[in-house]
Amino acid sequence: MEFSIPVTGIPEAHWLEAYRKGKEALIMSLLQQGDISSGRAARLLSLSRLQVLDLMSEYGISPFDDSMTLEEFQAEVAAAARQMEKYKQFS
Repeated sequence: MEFSIPVTGIPEAHWLEAYRKGKEALIMSLLQQGDISSGRAARLLSLSRLQVLDLMSEYGISPFDDSMTLEEFQAEVAAAARQMEKYKQFS
């Protein structure tokens, strides 16, 4: 999808910066609504996952899945801890 706004007489550098910010805002909005993942946002913005996390912070977007119940979150944490223990055994 491309933005098409008929504005003339704008310096190219200003137009490119406005376009970049518009694209960033669009992608962050899609991420916040759960339509895309942070990994996909990173690819679309040509950024690292860490840079996307910084952007998410700027836009007030939680890096956590807010739809999870406390029990589901605790189960994920426990599963991650088990994986870490397996990893430590092979190190």
